[in-house]
Amino acid sequence: MKSRISIPIAAVTVCAALAIPAGVAAQQHQQGQNNRHPQYQLIDLGTLGGPHSYGSVNGDGFSLLNNAGVVASYADTSLPDPNQAYFCYSPDCYQGHAFQWTEGVMTDLGALPVDNNSAAGSINARGWITGQSQSDQIDPVLGFPEFRGVLWKQGQIINLGTLGTGTESLGVYVDDAGEVVGFSTTSTAPDPLGFFGFPTHTFIWRNGQESDIGTLGGADTFPGASCGGQPTGVVVGGSSISTAINPATGLPTVDPFVWTRGSMTDLGTLGGAYGFAQCANKRGQIIGHSSTAGNPGACVGEGGGQGCHAFVWSDGVMTDLGTLGGDAAEAIWLNEAGDIVGSADFAGGQLHDAVFWRHGVMYDLGTVPGDPCSRGRGLNASGQVVGGSSDCHNFLHAFLWEKGGPMVDLNTLIQPGTGYQLTNAFNINDRGEILAKAAPLGFIPNDDADLGHVVLLVPCGIGKCDDSQLQVPGTQPGRSAPFYPDPNWLTTDSHPGMFNPLRNPFEERYRILNQRPAPHD
Repeated sequence: MKSRISIPIAAVTVCAALAIPAGVAAQQHQQGQNNRHPQYQLIDLGTLGGPHSYGSVNGDGFSLLNNAGVVASYADTSLPDPNQAYFCYSPDCYQGHAFQWTEGVMTDLGALPVDNNSAAGSINARGWITGQSQSDQIDPVLGFPEFRGVLWKQGQIINLGTLGTGTESLGVYVDDAGEVVGFSTTSTAPDPLGFFGFPTHTFIWRNGQESDIGTLGGADTFPGASCGGQPTGVVVGGSSISTAINPATGLPTVDPFVWTRGSMTDLGTLGGAYGFAQCANKRGQIIGHSSTAGNPGACVGEGGGQGCHAFVWSDGVMTDLGTLGGDAAEAIWLNEAGDIVGSADFAGGQLHDAVFWRHGVMYDLGTVPGDPCSRGRGLNASGQVVGGSSDCHNFLHAFLWEKGGPMVDLNTLIQPGTGYQLTNAFNINDRGEILAKAAPLGFIPNDDADLGHVVLLVPCGIGKCDDSQLQVPGTQPGRSAPFYPDPNWLTTDSHPGMFNPLRNPFEERYRILNQRPAPHD
């Protein structure tokens, strides 16, 4: 499930020779034989009364699980979507609300008046949560409820507002100092790159004040992700450098940037007309992806985009992280040690594996046996990697990779008899707790609909490995809604009233309005 400005993929027998020297591969194998992995207690976080709970509304690279074990995301309520005449916020047309889960209790965080849809996109170490909510204002151009970036803090919802005469905004992440990074439209003038087709700028919200960080010369700036904890006062992302249309992309040229306390620096690209910075660490390292001189296009599509390569930028130098022999790679998560996780294509662009970069060396993490593809999605301070192993279209098995490998199917590390299939994992905190998606055994995969339940895996030793917190698929205490209806009903024309916004790289990245990219993992 590559819900970003993204990548496609390539062949397993070639991977060891292309990705790692033979000595390193052998060392990995030997280490893997001696690994002993913890067992995990599976805790179903449930829903707010409806069928499903969802992963990140902002795509990959965001913390929905902090080091205290508190989770933020969004889930179906038992009510129908009040705005389904315009479009459905969630794939199943239930109303969705942001939630916080802590110590077995799920709290509905609500939405702005009048009780519309909302979703959490990021949580910080204090438990502050940012994301998005529909408001009671109707967009005068688009004709549906306006979106607002919001902050949930100490039980209250704060409307972050918009910039200039803009009508739409989103909260993207909140750092540990309490500063919210988001973006807002600045007017309703037509713009081919901006959010909903309007000029869009990144903002920082602190202590009730919203500050526009500007652009590199064009009309638009979008922020990257938070990964394990973006440094305060530092923002990275992508910005247009002019309003002129670049024939290579059909859009204005976009370069990755870093903004530090009032000064924005253009990081350049790997030779193409598009680049985007994903996140930074406190050592000044920045990861992202860029089109290349040979493939200068816009990086729109699976996993970064055909021809786009992952990069790391440090001390003014951008380094291409390479691929597994194919045309594309993506970097999703960066930790303070400089470790990077993502995925890379093999030759031919049909298959891809999760990869791990350390000290400039790429390690192919392989797949769960029997699966042709995989993708790394989360990383902690210890270098533990989580993600999903797939059929190259839908995730099938959540995985853990640690201590040199090999990759382990997380379904083999949970208590038996749960009735669940863990399909993919997207966060792992520094205590080793893992946030993942699960569905009943025999489910029909449909990643683009993001159906199922969010579950927390707690290593035995932090929590008890017993069945006290396990719920049987199909039921929830106090709930009557079914757990997992057959997703085959969901098609792109299931709801004739669904709004289909102008698609661009950034709307694809932030998964706006349940409009998913074409099926992929």
